Amino acid sequence: MDIDADPKTVWHVLTDFSAYPDWNPFIRSIEGEPTQGSRLSVLIHPPGRKPMRFQPQVQAAENPARLSWIGSLLMRGLFDGHHEFELHAHGQGTRLVHRESFSGLLVPLVWNKMEQATRAGFEAMNLTLKARAEASASED
Repeated sequence: MDIDADPKTVWHVLTDFSAYPDWNPFIRSIEGEPTQGSRLSVLIHPPGRKPMRFQPQVQAAENPARLSWIGSLLMRGLFDGHHEFELHAHGQGTRLVHRESFSGLLVPLVWNKMEQATRAGFEAMNLTLKARAEASASED
């Protein structure tokens, strides 16, 4: 997704966790710091599903280029999610690459039930991230 704001502006919106309840329809809150090795507390609310909380560990926090974390359901190896945001300078703006990959023994059982709502949540988040970053850029 292309965003009409520079990577520093997008990074600021993405890592201002305290503001997530104001704009993010999918990741309703994040507690913790966007620093490598730190543990976060993340509350997601997929459309049409119950909210879920998990505690991923930040794998990368490269300002203003990349933020990633890995979270697990119950224990590593059962259902692990690797979440990643990449911000690439693109013309006067930013190209956002946002992805999540899942691995583990329970993926075949759990993913089919979660896929549609999770995808819709990420798409809604991307659109609101774009709108918030572009609004912030236009204020500068």
